[in-house]
Amino acid sequence: MKVTQYSFGSITIEGTTYTKDVIIHPDFVHSPWWRKEGHLLQIADLGIVLQGGVPDLIIGTGYDGALKVPDKTLQYLQSRGFTVTVKKTPEAVDCYNRSSDTKHVMAALHLTC
Repeated sequence: MKVTQYSFGSITIEGTTYTKDVIIHPDFVHSPWWRKEGHLLQIADLGIVLQGGVPDLIIGTGYDGALKVPDKTLQYLQSRGFTVTVKKTPEAVDCYNRSSDTKHVMAALHLTC
């Protein structure tokens, strides 16, 4: 899957535009993606990722980086075999598009702040 457009609050993936946060799996897009605490990423927020069978995850923390990813969450993902990249969402989208050309990768993207 390719992201063809991202701007604050909006993302277009394979011709469909989403205005709520997304998780991109190689086979589908999950939206809206809600978190228990909006700007704090917890392990419980990543059920689809943990069941996804894809070892590479890119996390987009928002246009300005408001989503916080605690060390505890990163360490848990890494202990489960994930390679995790955390970037502000504009950079995360670029990283996802480059990575999705060569390997299976998932992205969990906060679209606003």
